[in-house]
Amino acid sequence: MKVPRVLRGIGLFTDFGAEDPYQGAIKAVLLSAAPGLPLYDLMSAAPRFDPRASAYLLAALLETLPPGQLLICVIDPGVGSNRMALRVKTAEHLLIGPDNGLFAPLIQRQNAQVEEIGWRPAQLSASFHGRDLFAPAALRHLAGQDLVLRPLAAGQWQGADWPEDLLEVIHVDSYGNLITGQRAVEGSEDRLLELGGRQIAAARTFSERPPGGLFWYANSFGLVEIAANQASAAEQLQADRGTACRWLGP
Repeated sequence: MKVPRVLRGIGLFTDFGAEDPYQGAIKAVLLSAAPGLPLYDLMSAAPRFDPRASAYLLAALLETLPPGQLLICVIDPGVGSNRMALRVKTAEHLLIGPDNGLFAPLIQRQNAQVEEIGWRPAQLSASFHGRDLFAPAALRHLAGQDLVLRPLAAGQWQGADWPEDLLEVIHVDSYGNLITGQRAVEGSEDRLLELGGRQIAAARTFSERPPGGLFWYANSFGLVEIAANQASAAEQLQADRGTACRWLGP
């Protein structure tokens, strides 16, 4: 298969992890059909079993990518059910994955075009649609082949009623930093953030706090993140994915 010139990269956004064969199996399908694909892992450790938390992370990551990306997104605890497969088209990118809310925030923020993928392969397992449906659908799109698309209006896809931002922890990274689903707003640096009964002030850099010092900041993906200098904020605050926080004051 010839790689289209407009394609800058194909990224995988999954919760498969690096220790199991699933990420590699998807890559094998893609590269066997098109050895020259510019393929990369956007994330293989997205919030596991959690399309909602993953959705806010995906929406933020998408805004940092160069134009022309095709993302295959697989956080799919409902695999094998009657949930739809979607193709989501923004002004700069195209995404393929399950209809479980995973695309909801980015659809709302970017006024994306949403379509149900009606095409199915001759052989489709009940437990691995990433390999058997979404990766082949991406290849068919690249080849200009029919995906039997049906346009969906607002409210016909899962997560349409979710808020555009989520002020709770959506991901704990390997450093113990607490990433929220709330986009940072310029001018909010004077506000205090409360989590677990602790009041947390903002800082611009880690070095502005002593070792172990807590702070919140706008991370490199534009999200509010709680961290501790050279320490784990998750351990200090006994916080995990789903822990709520709130702004104090005006």
